[in-house]
Amino acid sequence: MADDLRTATRSGPGRLLIAVYALFALAACARSATQIATHFDRAPLAYLLSALAAVVYVVATACLAKGSTASRRLAVVSCALELFGVIAVGTASVVVPSAFPDATVWSVFGMGYGFVPLVLPVLGLLWIRHTGR
Repeated sequence: MADDLRTATRSGPGRLLIAVYALFALAACARSATQIATHFDRAPLAYLLSALAAVVYVVATACLAKGSTASRRLAVVSCALELFGVIAVGTASVVVPSAFPDATVWSVFGMGYGFVPLVLPVLGLLWIRHTGR
């Protein structure tokens, strides 16, 4: 049973989920590193939120790929934090757009990324729940 839990999150559709998380981790890391290195003073809040998104995506990727009991718990926390971040930043970027002169991964609910950032944590949480049965 313990071996089944370790491989369950990274088997079947979980492989695609991990690949998408890895792609977003790479994209968010590159975006935030470039933004912070080249013009941090222009929109520090947006760029730091992009960096936070990058960390969340890296953690989620690693935890889903590992699939142990502890990493599954951390993946749930990571996906929940991601969902909260997308909703909070998305709402703030719509209500107070002047606070986000440059976009983040989560701005306008991930519109710049085809709303994948809004859907991805939901799919992640559902997959963890499905494989935990």
